[in-house]
Amino acid sequence: MCFSATASFVASGVLATIGVATLRHVREPRALLFAAVPLLFAGHQFCEGLVWLAFHGMLGRVALDHAVLLFMLYALGVLPTLMPAAVALMEPPGWRRIAIVGLTIAGAFVCAWNIAGLILFPIHAFVEHFSIAYRNAMTSNMIVSVVYILATCGALLLSSHRVVRTYGVVNVVGLTIVHLVKGYAFASVWCFYAAILSVMLYWQFNRRKINIGTPNDTSPPHAPFLLPWLRGSRFAPGPRP
Repeated sequence: MCFSATASFVASGVLATIGVATLRHVREPRALLFAAVPLLFAGHQFCEGLVWLAFHGMLGRVALDHAVLLFMLYALGVLPTLMPAAVALMEPPGWRRIAIVGLTIAGAFVCAWNIAGLILFPIHAFVEHFSIAYRNAMTSNMIVSVVYILATCGALLLSSHRVVRTYGVVNVVGLTIVHLVKGYAFASVWCFYAAILSVMLYWQFNRRKINIGTPNDTSPPHAPFLLPWLRGSRFAPGPRP
């Protein structure tokens, strides 16, 4: 597939729509961060769309630098902390939650390291084989990359929720394929893949497949929605008898 500004902006629009729809089906506060992943990816893809526009001469150098920085801050800074934290919030007490919290702490260290690198060293972004490659002297570190993958994907694979583990497995498969096929533009291509893959979260919340209280059980059909205002007044739950 050829990536472009159009692909990024279309993906952003679709993800934003699906992200709002996903939030409409959140029934428990602890699932809110995980349900917000598609919406957050929408903003991320919008940033890369701006990078493409800058490469085509439609935006200036300052806009390019800011768009590249925002894209990298989310890809390398936010994600390794966001993903394990979202999974940890939904995890019941036990060894799995302890391990996932540990991965969240590791992800926070990766976040701090990468943000420092993005601030202290220049970011080089360029188009290579229809994809955008990003380079930074401090973030291109093998050990940091391994911990990054463990934090983002390992937390998903450790979850007690079967649907979350499935999401993690598909992410690992995609990560491996992207590394083998388009390793030179890994950050861009994998983030695009992960963004599109986050659409499956809407299906999980819509089908009530994520139950915080009892993992792998269906959430109660009459449980109140956390964000009823997203559904409009005619969908808001009425008073109980």
